[in-house]
Amino acid sequence: MDRKQLVDRALAKAKKYQGFTRWITDRETAQRISALSEKLQRRASALAKPTENRVRRRARELWVENGRPSGRDKEFWFQAERECREAEELADRAAPES
Repeated sequence: MDRKQLVDRALAKAKKYQGFTRWITDRETAQRISALSEKLQRRASALAKPTENRVRRRARELWVENGRPSGRDKEFWFQAERECREAEELADRAAPES
């Protein structure tokens, strides 16, 4: 599973949990679920932050998945960078307005 999928799953859970708070009449429980939702959004943002090490690991995963071909290192590096950027953009769009 790539980073964008991880970010997307965390954000989907956060949205689902936030929706639960509308159904719950107990204020304390609703606040705890809301806090969990916010924590998942922060986790998604942290997961989405591209670092050189994350790009390197993903590029290697792509290389291995494609049969370890020689001479295509830049292709896999750029694809890994693109996936990291997409994950970051996804998290940024879902970030609550402050």
